[in-house]
Formats: sequence, structure tokens, C-alpha cells
Amino acid sequence: MRLLIECTYVYEHPQDNSGIQRVVRNVINHLPGVKTDVECIPVVMQNNKVYRINQLRPLRPSTVRTRLQNWLSVQHDRLGRLRNRIWNYRARRERSGVFYQSPVLRAVLTGICRTLGFGISIPQKILSFISLRYVDKFHITEMNCQAGDVLVLLDSSWHADFFSVAERLKKKGVHIISVIYDLIPLTHPQFCDDGLVRVFDQWFSWISQTANGFMAISHTIEQQVRTEVALRLGPGPAAARWFDYFHLGSDLDQANPDIVVRRDVRKMCKQAPVYLMVSTIEPRKNHAYLLDAFEHVWTEDSEACLCFVGKIGWKTEQLIERIRQHPQFQKKLFMFNDLNDRELEHCYTHARSLVFPSYVEGFGLPLVEAMQRGLPAMASDIPVFREIGGDSMVYFDLEQPETLARLIRQFEESGKFPAPRSLTDWQWINWQQASQQLIDKIQQNLTASTTAAPALSSPWLHDECRI
Repeated sequence: MRLLIECTYVYEHPQDNSGIQRVVRNVINHLPGVKTDVECIPVVMQNNKVYRINQLRPLRPSTVRTRLQNWLSVQHDRLGRLRNRIWNYRARRERSGVFYQSPVLRAVLTGICRTLGFGISIPQKILSFISLRYVDKFHITEMNCQAGDVLVLLDSSWHADFFSVAERLKKKGVHIISVIYDLIPLTHPQFCDDGLVRVFDQWFSWISQTANGFMAISHTIEQQVRTEVALRLGPGPAAARWFDYFHLGSDLDQANPDIVVRRDVRKMCKQAPVYLMVSTIEPRKNHAYLLDAFEHVWTEDSEACLCFVGKIGWKTEQLIERIRQHPQFQKKLFMFNDLNDRELEHCYTHARSLVFPSYVEGFGLPLVEAMQRGLPAMASDIPVFREIGGDSMVYFDLEQPETLARLIRQFEESGKFPAPRSLTDWQWINWQQASQQLIDKIQQNLTASTTAAPALSSPWLHDECRI
């Protein structure tokens, strides 16, 4: 048995370093240190084939070859998204209006969409051919998969185009395991782009049918995945799959000590107590709540500062304008959208506290990154944060910003962080331990499912679903 750890998106987008990309990159980089009796092979799926990764690309492209490969990947990805939009459009239109009532019009619509899709696939194949034949041949090597191999879909596969490859591998006897980071597009679609909601819903139907097992990144998400799969497949088929979870590490893998922290960051950290929010700026992260809470605090002439760290996402135009036009901007309110890992680590080690008011999360990586460095954290009172922080974290009510303002005032006045237990009693795993946990649990579940119910392997090999 070999574990084939899929990391296609991260490989094709070396410049991305947030959320899932950080998880995938850390797991892949720590695979050589995992103690196991099976071979763990990082792979990518491109051009309907599986390739072994000989070298994961650097985060910052530094050579002409790497920059060219990155450009080819971006263009290929754009064409793939365009094809998805065409087929999503067809799916929406054929279920409504005149298309729903007329088989002839539906056939015409399908023909047009197929023609457009075929037209887009031609330059996609050309880009893939150039990439694999001339640019990328030193980084990856084509490999043959065999019955008994296990394909672990570690990366963000819902926007990928390798579903037919995965199905072909499954028919050959390759087991498929999906790592699930969250179900937010399903459980909280109001925080997501409409296109992502549709694509994710289709992908989850496909992965529910296709995967033999699921690894979530928290116990909270494992329970959600178990429930959602049962709803889509029914209790019987869902019982043929296994479900488990592992926890993420806390290392900042790109924190180069030789990088100089910019003056504005050092100045902010020195001047007053800084409360830090680390996240992409998007509605789900609830930055506006923090601003409301700190406006309560600032009415009492508190010296506490608020700093937002993270790239600007979607549906945030009004919030960004509010931040930049705020009378405390660059005085007690700061925003950095492009910090590197070294600068982020500087903020973690010099801030007063992390504040994290998300409505919903799959894990909450900044929480463990901060707490592992001795920075206490205040967070919204949701189950996954309780799972991570226990009694060493402080929780506040999302319905009342004043509850957070009260915690900040208490902390500033007493100098004692208002958590039931000291942060020194809290411990967390690093990325090497997280990678070991992932591989160990996959092996344990594969062994248990094979010995306990060998008869269930037949449906795994014959279920079919097309996204």
C-alpha cells in the first residue's frame, strides 16, 4: 500500500499561503519525518494523469522557469473556472423557464455549452502539454497507480478538473480519502460567493459517493460531515464510509529570521497594547463586530489598539471604507494586508491578545499559532473554538459587542487575562505531530474497515457519480 497525498492546487499556485494552502504545504514538507511502514508520496493530478512530486515549488517564485510555470498554471486555472461557469449556467437554465418545458431547447443549450467547453479545453490541453513537457519535467514525474494504493485528497479539490481521473483510479482498486476543512458553503452559504456554493454542493455530492473515508480537521467538522453524508446517501451507504479527524499544527513555516520587519509594524507593536485579528477580511470573519466593540472601548480613552492582519477578500467594500475613514485609523486602528510570516510572528509575540470573532470556522489556525507563542486569545463562543482553546481561552457573545469590550477593559485594568485556566497549562501539537496524526489515523481506519467489513469494499469500487 502507498499513500498518495494530493496537493495539486498548492503545487500549481506557489504564491498562495493562506488557510488550506498553509496546511497542505506543511503536511507535505513534514512527510519525510513521519514514522510509518508505508510509502507516502506527494502527487499532483494534471492532464488526466498522476505525477509524483520530486520537489514542491518554493513559496516565492525565484527563477524564470518557476515564474513561467506559475503563469501557465494561473491561465490553466482561469480556463477551468470558465468551463465550470458554462456548465453551471447550463444546469441552472435547463431547470427553469422555456428550457425546462422544451426538450429541443435543452438539447440546443447543451450543444452550445459542449461546443464552448470543447473550445476552452483545447488551449487548456496546450498549456498542460507545454507545462509538463518543457517547463515542469524536473519537478514532477509521471507514475502508475495500482490496486491497494490510497489517494488522499488533501488539497482544495472542489474547483479541480481531475474528477474523472479519481473515478478511473477507484475502478482500478485505489481507495480514496477526502480531507474536509469545513462545510461552510453548505451550512452558511450567506458568507460565500454564489458560484462557490454551487460548485461546493456539486463537489460534496460527488465526494460523498466517491470517497471511502473522510478526515476532518476537527471533531466538530467530523460530526458535520458524518451528518451531511448520511443525508445525501442515506444511513446504509453512509455506514460503509469511515469518518475521523486530526488537528492542525502551529508552526509558521515561512518565518525567515533574516527578513527585516518593516518599520510601521515595529512602531505599532511598541506604542500601545495591540489586539490582533489575523484573517482574510471577509463577512464570515466578522471584523465589523471588532470595530463596534473597540469603539465602546475607545469612548473611555483606552490606549488599546486594534490591528487587522490579512488580505482583503470579498463583499467588504463598506467595511474597508469604514476602516480607512475611521478617526482612529493609523492611531489606534491599523490594517496590514500583506504581512509575511516573519512579520506575522513579530505581531504574535508583541501583541496583547488575539481577538477572533468568526461566525463559523472549520478550525481557526491563527488561534493555535498565537497561543503556541504565548499570546492569549479571545474568541467567539462557537463549538470548534471550545474544542481548540478549552478553559485557556476567553469567549464572548456575538450578539453583544459590549461583552468583548468588557473583557478588554477587565484585562487592561487588572493585567490578568480573564480565562479560567492559565495559558501555560495549554499545549498544542506542531506540524510534524499533525502530519504523523493524519497518517496514523488514515492507516488505522483503513485497517479497521478492511478487517471489520471486507464485503463493503465492493460498493466502493463500483459507485459512480459525475460532477
